[in-house]
Amino acid sequence: MKKLCKVIPALLLAGIFLCSQAMAQPLETEPSIQLTSPSYLLMEAETGTVILEKNADEQRPVASVTKLMTVLLLLERIEAGQISLSDPVSVSKAAASAPGSTALLDAGAVYPVGDLLRATIVASGNDSAVALAEHMAGSEQAFVELMNQKAAEMGLSNTVYVNCTGLPAPGQHTSARDVAAIARAVCAYPLYLENSALWLSSITHPSGRVTDLTNTNRLVRFYSGCDGLKTGSTGEAKYCIAATAQKNGMRLIAVVLGAPASQTRFDEARAMLEHGFSGYTRVQVISAGDLTGYQLPVLRGARDTVDIAVGRGLSMLLRPGQADKLKVELILPESVQAPMPAGAEVGAARVLLEGRAVAELPAVLAEEVRLPGFLEGFLRIRDLWR
Repeated sequence: MKKLCKVIPALLLAGIFLCSQAMAQPLETEPSIQLTSPSYLLMEAETGTVILEKNADEQRPVASVTKLMTVLLLLERIEAGQISLSDPVSVSKAAASAPGSTALLDAGAVYPVGDLLRATIVASGNDSAVALAEHMAGSEQAFVELMNQKAAEMGLSNTVYVNCTGLPAPGQHTSARDVAAIARAVCAYPLYLENSALWLSSITHPSGRVTDLTNTNRLVRFYSGCDGLKTGSTGEAKYCIAATAQKNGMRLIAVVLGAPASQTRFDEARAMLEHGFSGYTRVQVISAGDLTGYQLPVLRGARDTVDIAVGRGLSMLLRPGQADKLKVELILPESVQAPMPAGAEVGAARVLLEGRAVAELPAVLAEEVRLPGFLEGFLRIRDLWR
C-alpha cells in the first residue's frame, strides 16, 4: 500500500468529516454561550452531530416530553399501514380521567386517530395519549412495554418508561441525549411536524362540543423556523423542552431539561438554536461514486488505468473557514490486477482536519476492470515485441 497526500477542494470531499459517528464527542467541549439549565444538548438532525451538551447522560424525569416516544410508536404503525388516521378510537374511562393537561375527551366517545394525534402533540393531552396507547396495545401498561422495547432497540441506555404520558412515576426517567435521539427519529416523519407546527387548532367531539388546542411550545409562534417538538413540566421534572427548527436546509434539535422556569427553557432552547444556525452550516458535499481525481495502474487488464472513487456519500457541519483546512490521504496499492468489479474496495480515503485524522472512507474502483479480449491481448503482445 502507498500513501498519497493531496489537498481535496472543500466542495468535493469536505463531507467526509464526521462520517463514522453521530458525534461521540460534541464539537464544542466548552460551550461559548451561557446556559443555566442543569442538562441540555444541541444536535444537527441529519447527521446526529452533537454541537454542545451538558450532563447529557444524566437520568432525569422529563414530564410530557415522554410523549415523543408515545407518538413515535404511533407514527411507525401509520407508516407501516397498520393504523390509519381515520381509524376510530373508543376512549375508555381510564383515558378520559387522566389528570394534568387534557383535550377534555368524553369517556365512551369515539374519535379518529388523527384528532387524538393532534391533541397529543399540540395540547399535550394526557387523555388522548392514553387513548392512543390503549388503541395500539390494549392497555397503557402493555403499551409501556412496547415503549421500553423501542428504547432498547434505539440503544437508549438511560431511558425507562412507566407510563405513556410523562406524569410523575417512580423509576421513570430519560436523558437529554436519549431525548435528542427520539426527537431525531420523530423529525423523520412530516406528519409529526405538520401537527407540532400548529399554534392553534381544535377538535370537535362527537357531541358537537369543540375544544380549542393551543400549542404548549411558544417557540412555534415566536421563533422563525421552529416547527416542533414537545414541552413538558411537572414539579419533579421542572421545565423541559425538545425544540426543533430548520433554516437554510439544516435542521437542529435543542433539548433543555430541568429549567427552573418556563420561560428559561424557551430562552435557552432559542439561544442554542441561534448559536447553531449562526455558527455552523451543514453541507452535503459528496455522493457515493464521486471521483477522487486519482487513477491506479491496471495489470493484465483491458485498460491501463482505472479511476478511484469514494465509496460512501456524506454530509457534515462546517464552521466558517474550516473547508480550507481539510486534506485527504488516499491509501492505495501500487496497482490493481484484472478482473475486478466496479465498486471493489481497494484502499481508503483518510480525512485530516488541521493534521488530525477525523474520518476514513473506503476508496473503490469507479469502473469494472476487465480481462482483455483476444484482439486486445494480441495487440498488447504485438506492442511489447516492437
